[in-house]
Amino acid sequence: MVGILIALISGALMSVQGVFNTEVTKHTSMWVSNSWVQFSALAICLVTWFFTDRTSFAGILEIQPKYMLLGGVIGAFITYTVIKSMAALGPAQAVMLIVVAQLLVAYVIEVFGMFGTEKQPFEWRKVIGMAVCIGGIILFKWES
Repeated sequence: MVGILIALISGALMSVQGVFNTEVTKHTSMWVSNSWVQFSALAICLVTWFFTDRTSFAGILEIQPKYMLLGGVIGAFITYTVIKSMAALGPAQAVMLIVVAQLLVAYVIEVFGMFGTEKQPFEWRKVIGMAVCIGGIILFKWES
């Protein structure tokens, strides 16, 4: 139950963040906005780390495989693509497409056991569920 609540909060925060970042970009530029997002996130993480965790940063050097350290790089491009899609499509349609893309990619990662995840069996039921989601986007976009 806690996991479901946290996932719902995460989704809500992502939508609000996307709108905020898009508005900041209107007054600055894409990379100024993106830099601000990443810098402010770093500041919050460092302050939170200082008061709660204090685990050594040296542990990062032990991460294998090294490509797992690219999360921040990917994060910069996530911020970029969310801002661009929200500006072009509006928040609701952009988020629906983003979520379906997340679902599809996450399922492929799971089925093939990529990036160290535990391999899961392919299930048509899950593919049908994703198709229903895509149908929902089409219905949402449909203009009569």
